Amino acid sequence: MSLFGSIFPGTLILGGGLAGLAAALDLAGRGHRVVVVERRRYPFHRVCGEYVSNEVLPYLRRLGADPATLGPAAIRQFRLSSPAGRTLASPLDLGGFGVSRYLLDDFLYQRAVAQGVEFVFATVADVAFDPAADRHTVRLADGRQLTARLVLGTYGKRSALDRQLGRAFFGQRSPYLGVKYHLRLPGFARDVIELHNFRDGYAGISAIEEDKLCFCYLTTRANLKAGGGTIAALEGEVLARNPRLATILSAAEQLYAQPEVINEISFAPKQPVEQHLLMVGDAAGLITPLCGNGMAMALHGAALAVPLASRFLRGELARPALEAAYAHAWQRQFGARLRVGRAVQRLFGGPVLSELVVGGLRHWPAAVRTLMRQTHGAEFS
Repeated sequence: MSLFGSIFPGTLILGGGLAGLAAALDLAGRGHRVVVVERRRYPFHRVCGEYVSNEVLPYLRRLGADPATLGPAAIRQFRLSSPAGRTLASPLDLGGFGVSRYLLDDFLYQRAVAQGVEFVFATVADVAFDPAADRHTVRLADGRQLTARLVLGTYGKRSALDRQLGRAFFGQRSPYLGVKYHLRLPGFARDVIELHNFRDGYAGISAIEEDKLCFCYLTTRANLKAGGGTIAALEGEVLARNPRLATILSAAEQLYAQPEVINEISFAPKQPVEQHLLMVGDAAGLITPLCGNGMAMALHGAALAVPLASRFLRGELARPALEAAYAHAWQRQFGARLRVGRAVQRLFGGPVLSELVVGGLRHWPAAVRTLMRQTHGAEFS
């Protein structure tokens, strides 16, 4: 039976990133029919730091998607530098792994297809909820429509859907932009994730599969403009003032013809339920990249949403109870993490403050580990 022109009995998932793919796998494993709407065909690159906390491993293994088969880098150490190049180091209590989204998303997609998850590759134009019928209608850009009892919003940091849904953060301009590409840099330690501060920004670098590194940074439009309006000029005039970054940028081989760039990244609070959509991953709330845990939070969000969604689909939960339970679980799990992340972001907002913070934390390793624990979670399945 066609998906279009009838009521879909399962779950529609809008966005095929980590949160959407994990939720699809989890729901399919519980016997539910799932359709994922994703605008791009796999595999493709995303602006993302590509470090994942090991807290996600029990969950991925339960889903039959152990990332060990992808040959990820095992990351156990953390290093941070100030804009002037002063550094501090700390072990990562739980550790993590590095793997490209190009590889990981395609891996989860293939697992989902094998589990019977259906994919529609199209752009979503809008979503409307009919309270009388208690269902959503999703209209695609090509005019087709999908109607379903349950819809999850897993479409990432920012989408035109946020405007259509009237989400408060979308009307607030954000100064931030993200840039990402892959590198080769002989001699870089594959068990370390490094974060290097520069004026009004910071860059992360860590190993992924094979002999590659992920290099991803957050900065502002003002920095881009001051750097001459191009990525190359920005890196040469702004990032390279940090001697650690200058060494990386001069010695590394860039593996992308063009970097991946995303604008208007907002760290403003969001709501985990919007117009009866359950928001999961970055669509529900975005932790600052400095804290390095967005990928794990996306997967953990799916693990929170799916058991409740399954009970709703089986008729064991009414929609108000579903939404209240998910909002409560999401805030309990992530609310404090996001607040700490925003506070940490402010600590590294400028060169002078960054120097003071790094200088102080170098002599206070317990504080560094406490901050990292507050932006990471425990293992979950």
